[in-house]
Amino acid sequence: MTERREADQIEGVPAPEFGTLVGHDKPLHALSDALERGRLPSAILLHGPRGIGKATFAFAVARMVLTRTSDESEERISAQVSALSHPNLFLLRRTSDPANAEKFYSAIRVDDVRAMRESLHQTRGRAGYRVAIVDSVDDCNVNSANALLKTLEEPPAETMFIVISHRPGGLLATIRSRCQSFGLRPLADVGVESVLTGIRPDLAPDQMARAVAYAAGRPRRAFETLMLEEGDVLDALQTWLATPSAHPTQAHLTIADGLAASKGAELGFAQDMIRDWLRHEAEAAARSGAPARFRLASANALWEKSNALIADADIYNLDRRQTLVAVFDLIRDHVRKTIPVS
Repeated sequence: MTERREADQIEGVPAPEFGTLVGHDKPLHALSDALERGRLPSAILLHGPRGIGKATFAFAVARMVLTRTSDESEERISAQVSALSHPNLFLLRRTSDPANAEKFYSAIRVDDVRAMRESLHQTRGRAGYRVAIVDSVDDCNVNSANALLKTLEEPPAETMFIVISHRPGGLLATIRSRCQSFGLRPLADVGVESVLTGIRPDLAPDQMARAVAYAAGRPRRAFETLMLEEGDVLDALQTWLATPSAHPTQAHLTIADGLAASKGAELGFAQDMIRDWLRHEAEAAARSGAPARFRLASANALWEKSNALIADADIYNLDRRQTLVAVFDLIRDHVRKTIPVS
């Protein structure tokens, strides 16, 4: 059994501090060059879709900074980072309840932020830079976010903060302004396959192909795919999303029936697939320029309406089938209206 260090850690998948970085070469090289020139920023914001390796990237940067600013061996530092025992490494993430190691707090607590700040202002335990990773800032509540902001506003010397966010638009603008932003992108399929092979070398070719196809560049989603029972409903949804206007109404009604009857995992997965489609559609419309202004406006409205419907269904426990049917109808209507510019 893999040691559980994160609240949302997948069984059998090591925590990011153990991971081997795959992809994201360009931002890593940029930070390496900044370190070489003595221009390392005091704080960076790593943002991008959930599950693409931002935390693994953060720990790779921590190893690089700690190694190149100290006189210890890379092997020793890497081992200490994996064990979270390096005296110049600080980590903020949701912690487990002392009374129950399997139960994690719902947010990063303000006391944890304050404790980190106090530690950072003490005499450092070892020569070289210190690195503080916040994984993720989205888990901060109002109090802990404000405490973190105060820390970023008064950073100790030779200290680098690595702030991770899956939803940077929801952050305090003052936190964003204190960080140099690095947007990480989903991996290519070959990168996802490399991550899967490194952790699950036992996968059959058909399992690997299905996981990579559903991952959409997110290794975490690939591992989540392996946890789902193989069935027709997600495959049908993927086929429908490829050409929403080409299928009869009964097709998406059947998909909605299947997802509404699922035990929960498939529904959440399907919602992520729908959000991915909405995001890609908006991005494609934006890249098409002036001729696609109507398509972009329609895509933006579609994003707002669909996410609001999904959120309301989750908050108020509304009928899942009806919610899905409404979202599918909106998607199909959008595609049919924008076919001339698509």
